[in-house]
Amino acid sequence: MNLLRASATIGSLTLLSRILGFVRDMMIATFLGAGMLSDAFLVAFKLPNFMRQLFAEGAFNAAFVPLYAGTRATQGPDAAKKLAEEIHAVLLLVLIIVSALGVIFMPQLMVVLAPGFDSDPEKYRLTVLLTRITFPYMLFISLVSLQGGILNSIDKFAAVAATPVIMNICLIAAMLLVSPFTPTTAHALAIGVMVSGISQYFWLFYFCRRSGVGPRFVKPKLTANVRRLLSLVGPAALGSSVTQINLVVNVIIASHIAGAVSVLYYAVRIEELPFGVIGIAVSTALLPMLSRQIREGKIEVARHTQNRALELSLLFGIPATVALFVIPYPIVAVIYQHGAFTSADTQATFKTLIAYAIGLPPALAVKIFASTFYANQDTKTPVRIAIACVCINLVLNLTLMGPMGYVGLALSASIASWVNALSLAHGLHKRTLFVMDATFRFRMLRMMASSLLLGGALWAVYSVLKGYFQGALIIKLLALSLLIGAGMAVYGGALLAFKVINVSEMKGYFRRK
Repeated sequence: MNLLRASATIGSLTLLSRILGFVRDMMIATFLGAGMLSDAFLVAFKLPNFMRQLFAEGAFNAAFVPLYAGTRATQGPDAAKKLAEEIHAVLLLVLIIVSALGVIFMPQLMVVLAPGFDSDPEKYRLTVLLTRITFPYMLFISLVSLQGGILNSIDKFAAVAATPVIMNICLIAAMLLVSPFTPTTAHALAIGVMVSGISQYFWLFYFCRRSGVGPRFVKPKLTANVRRLLSLVGPAALGSSVTQINLVVNVIIASHIAGAVSVLYYAVRIEELPFGVIGIAVSTALLPMLSRQIREGKIEVARHTQNRALELSLLFGIPATVALFVIPYPIVAVIYQHGAFTSADTQATFKTLIAYAIGLPPALAVKIFASTFYANQDTKTPVRIAIACVCINLVLNLTLMGPMGYVGLALSASIASWVNALSLAHGLHKRTLFVMDATFRFRMLRMMASSLLLGGALWAVYSVLKGYFQGALIIKLLALSLLIGAGMAVYGGALLAFKVINVSEMKGYFRRK
């Protein structure tokens, strides 16, 4: 499966998940608003989700997929399956221990992760309880990441990309079906998080077994394969997850400002739509491809693949950034401003969204550049850069929080993302592992020009439709759909006019295996 086909498969399912995610977030905003209940649940959800991103999806995938794909390419499926079984056994043991310790010591852990909550005993107790319910989710979702890495390595992308859909369905169902039987909707959501982890695990368990690659349960041993993975996972835990670390630093600092945790969450959820659909889709498809190409010594082919991946990410990422700059208010108002979510919450959220949007293009580039390092089984270089970026983010947080509030926290994360992307690109360029080819340079300039036309079109159409965003929800939805549709038409037309894309060429990509 080529990069475009694989990215389209992952991206379409990720888009479905993000749409359901927005439905979920609209319901959370309606039921919980941006107050104590939402702050408590979002911290309870953020902790296990962060652990999943840091140690499972980020570090684990960065180390495991190149190792598994390379072993399968050079030693065959049986050796790769043995490697997966050995790693699965050790991972399961570690996860059980970490989950148990997390539940037991959650009160002490919460003092570190949300120190501002300590001044409100009711909020603190509720957050500890909800996080104890959600924390075992980390165990199941980490095993999901292992199963997903196996399936992605054999080009079985669809089942893995569908797992977030299951999570969103579980959370929506929890609000509708479970909340009448719990003290608050926040309690129901915490239960939904736990159920979603179990559901995703058995979903991929079935597909792994059907494909003949499901790891058996064996006795955990510190084998050579496990030691090799551990040597890669340590640095990768920080190197691949600097964005998530910066977001957690933001949450820790934001916990001292009432409602700030919720505002940051709602803003980043919108920014994560293009990041998830584009960046995660492309990088997920890219990593096993690059791993095989590099292991087979096809360096020129790997460089070509990397250029096309970066090009594909920015083809959608640049216009998405422009759109978030030009029309943030109607996007936030339509998605969130219902029920307990007030117009003041909308004002705070859309300003924060603009600050996060600045970091979207580099965040997309980081996913591509990091994949190249990990495909080369180099996890140490990204970690050195990541440490510097975390420090930069922290210093900027403390500097900008005073004059800009939580908008400054979002801007700090974006600036750190730019430093991360440029540093990774420089490191790859020095090794001649990243060289912009003529096709990339040609298309990049024209994508930027097309995006400027998109921005002008969005501003003009919004000026005409502005009054409709004060009406009923259905009117606002129609106005936003018309606004986005007009922008897409202008951008697509510009890409065709500037010869960035060719219809027959695109059809050919999807026909090729």
